[in-house]
Amino acid sequence: MTQRQIWLVLIGLMSGMFLAALDQSVVGSAMRTIADDLDGLSLQAWATTAYLITSTVSTPIYGKLGDLFGRRPLFLVAIVIFIIGSVTTGFATTMFELAAYRALQGIGAGGLFSLALTIIADIVPPRERARYQGLFLAVFGSSSLLGPVVGGTFAGIDQILWIDGWRWVFLINLPVGIVSLIMVTVFLHVPHTPKQQRIDWWGAVTIVFATVPLLLVAELGREWGWGSPLSIAMYVTGVAGIISFITIEKKMGDSALIPLKLFKNQTFARTQILGFIIGIGMFGGMIVLPLVIQIIYGVSPTMVGFMMLPMVVGMMSATITAGRVTSKTGKYRIFFNTGTATLTIGYLYMVLLMRADTPLWVLAIGMVLIGMGLGQLMQTTMVASQNAVDAQDIGVATSSATFFRQMGGTFGVAIFMSILFSQVVDKIQAAFETSAVKAGFAEALQDPTVLENQANAGILEILKAGPSGAEGITNDSSFLIGADERLTLPFRIGFVDSSLTVFMLAAVIIAIAFVVSWFIKEIPLREKSASQEAAEAAAAGH
Repeated sequence: MTQRQIWLVLIGLMSGMFLAALDQSVVGSAMRTIADDLDGLSLQAWATTAYLITSTVSTPIYGKLGDLFGRRPLFLVAIVIFIIGSVTTGFATTMFELAAYRALQGIGAGGLFSLALTIIADIVPPRERARYQGLFLAVFGSSSLLGPVVGGTFAGIDQILWIDGWRWVFLINLPVGIVSLIMVTVFLHVPHTPKQQRIDWWGAVTIVFATVPLLLVAELGREWGWGSPLSIAMYVTGVAGIISFITIEKKMGDSALIPLKLFKNQTFARTQILGFIIGIGMFGGMIVLPLVIQIIYGVSPTMVGFMMLPMVVGMMSATITAGRVTSKTGKYRIFFNTGTATLTIGYLYMVLLMRADTPLWVLAIGMVLIGMGLGQLMQTTMVASQNAVDAQDIGVATSSATFFRQMGGTFGVAIFMSILFSQVVDKIQAAFETSAVKAGFAEALQDPTVLENQANAGILEILKAGPSGAEGITNDSSFLIGADERLTLPFRIGFVDSSLTVFMLAAVIIAIAFVVSWFIKEIPLREKSASQEAAEAAAAGH
């Protein structure tokens, strides 16, 4: 393919991945408006969880089917499913419908994630691939952070073209998805070398039993109780599913959904372990940091997206730079080392300098460091995974890397959010007793402008309950937006103190990844694209 043809395909693929990544994070800031409109606040978690589960579980299935039947038809199917899911979600009338249609969206998104990166592997050699995949993963990271801005903006508008504003969070996918569909249909013509294999139906069934219970308990365990009978049932089902999946994959051999022979390759196996660990540390930080910044500065979720731009800048600059260096030198393992080191330093920076009254520019430096760490790691994990396997397994390798990172991310979010919210109420109540908070309250309550300002009405009502009013913040923090800093101080102190534990743990987890990164053997990057290698192997009769 010519450079122009490659770029036209990339734009189509990137638009698809942008939509899928955006939809993972876009719902959070719009959810309260959606739940109020559909009378289902208690069911809101299912709308997020349904999308996460189906997009994660479908990822390895798309990878294997892409290897068998070709990437192009499956990618087109994924876009169509995603568009249908987006339109039906946009016109949902109940929270149950919303969750069901979000699950349909997720089935499409699973293909958009893994197949987009696999198609690049088909058309671009590994040495050049780092440059292009860097752009994709920068799009992925950026859209994850921009999601709250988009969701908050649409949720804040009553109506657009006589349709509720929040519905456009999903309906906006229709025109972008159609453009992506047309571009991929017209410009993407990747030669596929078919291979005869059995389809691993039981592998597909058991991977559902292995992952869905664990994803459910990771998302909802805090609500259910980690030691509740329901959570224990999920642990048991998940472990039984994992054992069944591994047993079936052994029997299926090369036809397996995720062939176990791939893990005999030490570079591939250790890269998946590294990707899982990075996923825990990466997503934990990306989810907790925006929440804490929202509390510290008393801003809306929409504004937080803009305040997170330093992380986006750090991520994109590091991703593009790492891609260019890899392309020029053929070396990639160094970015495992420097990426994990930079990310660890970024989290430690937050531990040392984040306080309730820290200026935003000080935190911005830490955000840039975290972004730079992530930017070096995301694409390098993918390139190393793809380069370690034969061309015929490139789809499985790509989907495995995506799958393990997403699983790590899900568990990271569960662990870090549980730590944050298990501490925050006690920390806020302790802050109420400090002399600085008491002096601030006394001063603020003597100020007539504070009592007259409507922005303070919500927090004044909460403060009447004293320290016991702290519990309400775990469900809704909107009363802090625009309120007097003297009144919000105990809540800000409590959240920051709780987040420091999270960032310290994230630093320890990424430090473990740093150690693991030194044990990954670098395999020289191949000079041919996957489709070219597969065609040559087929011609040679292998």
